[in-house]
This record gives sequence, C-alpha cells and structure tokens, in this order.
Amino acid sequence: MFRMFMICVLVSLFTNPLSAASTPASLKDVVSALEKGYAGLQDVQADFSQKTTIAAVNREQKGSGEVLLKRPASSTAMFRFNYSKPKQQIISNGKQVWFYTPESKQVLVNSVAAMFAGGNSIAMSYLTGLGHVSRDFEITLAAEKQDKSGNYQLELVPKKVSPVLTRLQLTVSSEAVEQMRASGEVRNIFPIVSSIVHDAGGNRTRIDYSRARVNKGLSDGKFNFKIPEGVEVIKQ
Repeated sequence: MFRMFMICVLVSLFTNPLSAASTPASLKDVVSALEKGYAGLQDVQADFSQKTTIAAVNREQKGSGEVLLKRPASSTAMFRFNYSKPKQQIISNGKQVWFYTPESKQVLVNSVAAMFAGGNSIAMSYLTGLGHVSRDFEITLAAEKQDKSGNYQLELVPKKVSPVLTRLQLTVSSEAVEQMRASGEVRNIFPIVSSIVHDAGGNRTRIDYSRARVNKGLSDGKFNFKIPEGVEVIKQ
C-alpha cells in the first residue's frame, strides 16, 4: 500500500490565508499557478505525513518521514522516501526502484519501466512534476472551492484510465495563486499544500507536506541504494 504513495510523490508547501477582501480566483488562475510553479522545479527535499485508508478492511495506515525528488533535464525523475514511521525506504535512481524494509531484512527491486508500464504510466508524470495537469486531467474546482485557510481545492480525473489513480484531489496555496494573479509569475515553486490519491480499489492516500527546501542542488548520489549485507534481495 505504501508503494502507491510514490505516484503522488509530488512535493509541496506553505500557505498563507487568502485576504477576505480578495476576489476568489478562477479555475484557470489556480491551474496556471500550479503549472507555472512546477515549471521551475529542479529538486526538492521536504517532510511529509501520510494516511492511507484501505477500503477492503476499513483500516488506516499512517506514515511520516522525508522525501527527496530530483528532475534531471534529460532523464527520468529520481526520488527517495525515507520513512521514519514505519521504518522503510523507497528509492529510485531513474532506472531502478528499491523498496527496503529493515525489519524484514528484505529489499524488493524493480525497474522503473516495469513499475509504470501500461495504465500506470500516468504515475510517471507525477515524478517529473505537475507541469502539465491540464493536458493529463479533467480538472474542476472542488464543491468546497477553498479550505479554512483560503487555499484552493481541485478535483482531477485522469484522461487515461489508471488502476493506481482514478481521482486526485489537490490543495493549492492561495499565496501562490495570488502571486500569479498579481504579476503573472509564481515564486512558490511548490504550491501544493496536500494531495489525496484515490485508486480503483477504493483506497485513499492523503499526503501533507512541510519544510520544503527547493532547488538546492541535490546530488545524484542521494538516489542510489547500497544493499546492506545479510538482506534478502527479491527481484520483481
């Protein structure tokens, strides 16, 4: 279940309440802030908290930790999730993906191409940023257009069928939207406050982000994994 977390790996950040005197933004304004923000993404390191609801057994799984993401100009995005709770790591150098669980002394190894083949290819677009949501999704403002802090809430349905992503909800920083409306530019490269992924099985994963450090020049070495001695390797 935690593997599905990667598809919404995306990244995120801070919000400021929208002034009560401001006229609410249009859907076009919110989408523009999102796409223009991500256009400048090179790398990010942020804290995250996660809650997954498993529909079949009506049970919740919670997790938290740190995510690192890098978008090289000419290759697939690289990512690393260091979970502090539960203790595990999900790492990709853009070619291979490693799922390491210290408690079970196992590491599962898969190729990026296999993991995101077929209907799951929509997931790969998230690992390279949200710069083209209007191309990949049908987008509307949520029934409750803004949350209590004034941030905008979007509903996105993929144009191509995907078992791992049937619907995506995004909360977009009102500060980023207002910056875009005022100047046509977005200084907050990661305007996502939170995301909720729904899959074909009725499962739901919410991720909230904080303390993002953007475009700090993360090295490629952070996205490689050295398999510890005594760990069972399972290739998928």
